[in-house]
Amino acid sequence: MDSNKDEAERCIKIALNALSNNQSDKAKKFLEKAQRLFPTDQAQNLLESLAHNGKPPDENGGPVNGEGPSMRHRSSREDGEGSTPGPAESAKPYTAEQVEAVRKIKACKDYYQILGVEKSASEEDLKKAYRKLALKFHPDKNHAPGATEAFKAIGNAYAVLSNAEKRRQYDQYGEERSHPTRHRHHHDFEADISPEDLFNMFFGGGFPTSNVHVYRNGRMHFAHHNRQERREQQRDGGFALLVQLLPILILIIVSALSQLMVTPSPYSLSYRPSAGHVHKRHTTHLKVPFYVGERFHVEYTGNNLRNVERSVEDDYISNLRNNCWKEKQQKEGLMYRARYFGDSELYQRAQRMGTPSCSRLSEIQVLLDG
Repeated sequence: MDSNKDEAERCIKIALNALSNNQSDKAKKFLEKAQRLFPTDQAQNLLESLAHNGKPPDENGGPVNGEGPSMRHRSSREDGEGSTPGPAESAKPYTAEQVEAVRKIKACKDYYQILGVEKSASEEDLKKAYRKLALKFHPDKNHAPGATEAFKAIGNAYAVLSNAEKRRQYDQYGEERSHPTRHRHHHDFEADISPEDLFNMFFGGGFPTSNVHVYRNGRMHFAHHNRQERREQQRDGGFALLVQLLPILILIIVSALSQLMVTPSPYSLSYRPSAGHVHKRHTTHLKVPFYVGERFHVEYTGNNLRNVERSVEDDYISNLRNNCWKEKQQKEGLMYRARYFGDSELYQRAQRMGTPSCSRLSEIQVLLDG
């Protein structure tokens, strides 16, 4: 029924645009279609006015269109239940394609359909799908009715499916959430982060020219409500949470005790001296800096020293690879956003962004190959 109402509102908007272009026949056709889908006083009044006067009612004598204040005020008095968009939504334009895209998202039955991926989708497939949809449905980009709910659904779908444990549980129970006797599974598939926070984290910063926090009529209030609900659940289930965490706490304690019985590492890759590692050295081959203890030169000689230096270089290269990947992800995210929104300043800043770990990794690769 909600989908019929959304489609009827879309037909009324098309009819109003047709009337503003003096296309009475087209307007009548879409108003009649709107009445068949979801009868409203607004469509009925427009049809009656067309039948009697050949034009829609105009209280102030001004032009008639989907954004005119007289039509908006009249509709709010006649409908009484807010069938027209609120001020935040009606004040900004949107296309029929955006309305249809929102309708498709709201009609999806599971998270895989929302993201448009197969159940066998990889983590990279999920990232690509989320990146595309999040930019398309963000409330600063899409002002169609229901775009905020669609954006929230997309963020929730990605947050759940990108978590291996939640995805496993969702694959097992996700299709049963609508069953009244199995409603307990629903809370297991809620995201642990708000859609807006997920978006900012994913794209490495805030949304360009973002003004989502000035919306009213319920838009973008879901992040606050979700966090409030989670706090209430945590207070109510504090003891249950403690029982659930008890095995983890025991595991941490056992792990800490076992670490006390393990021989400490003979070196540290820290950039400055630390407890137990105060003397700086460099590996023979790659000249990697590292710190050692007071008796290192006595305890490690010959093969033992070569083994330690090999471990130092392996750890160093591993750290460089991880940092290089992060640098590339951040740069790629900024360039993607800059191209999508046509932000030349952001694009130039992204191009100037350096990747020092990648450069150092390339230098080391040359030394290893040589």
